[in-house]
Amino acid sequence: MGRSPPATIWTWVSLLLLLKTCTAAGHWRAQKPKVLGGQECQAHSQPWQTALFQGVQLLCGGVLIDDNWVLTAAHCKTLKYTVRLGDHSLQTNEGTEQEMAVVQSIPHPCYNNNSDDHNHDLMLIRLSDPASLRPEVKPINLTDHCPEVGQTCTISGWGTVTSPQEDFPDTLNCAEVEILPQKLCEDAYPGKVSEDMICAGDSTGADSCQGDSGGPLVCSGVLQGITSWGSNPCGQPQRPGIYTNLCLYLDWIKNTIGSSR
Repeated sequence: MGRSPPATIWTWVSLLLLLKTCTAAGHWRAQKPKVLGGQECQAHSQPWQTALFQGVQLLCGGVLIDDNWVLTAAHCKTLKYTVRLGDHSLQTNEGTEQEMAVVQSIPHPCYNNNSDDHNHDLMLIRLSDPASLRPEVKPINLTDHCPEVGQTCTISGWGTVTSPQEDFPDTLNCAEVEILPQKLCEDAYPGKVSEDMICAGDSTGADSCQGDSGGPLVCSGVLQGITSWGSNPCGQPQRPGIYTNLCLYLDWIKNTIGSSR
């Protein structure tokens, strides 16, 4: 589902130490621009949801985590795009939308966009101006713990609601999924899953799909993951969706934002 100057200045020593911690695991072709088995969200019930646009084309989802910062998937990075906040219907001007330019796109330094390895699929976007916070536009808190198997979570996005044929909805869609055991995930995608990833799905095939990349996995009211990759076609119960495991990246997120203020 990923490419501007880094928003934080790492010393060479710090960068080398960090890169030594980057491990290679997981080899599955991410599904660019990826809710399947869901339904239309209550309008503005996910006020942290953002949409990344390249011109008039939906590129990916994203998540507002601060008035100036959005989290998305690293594979969503491209040369130029904008971030739309406060949207529900993409075709209708509801008066709640905010369109923001992107000042900096900061993929995690361990992400490798030149391979099929989707570890560290995480990117921070700094907006050109702070978002105007209101009921339709609110940041979400990051998790402070790793996910629990069996936990019910919400995914959302404007991605296709059918697969493999694509049918992109006008309005934001939501679905509930369950955090699945890592062993089940590893069995579904042998050799392609690492601890950097969360596996989530349900028996009916609820799933993220093309167009939902970079969107939120929200568990117990906090942001637990970012939509990263999965099977094609989507929505196969035995091949659940894969999300970046944010509990492992809290220090990087906070340090990057803090050093750019």
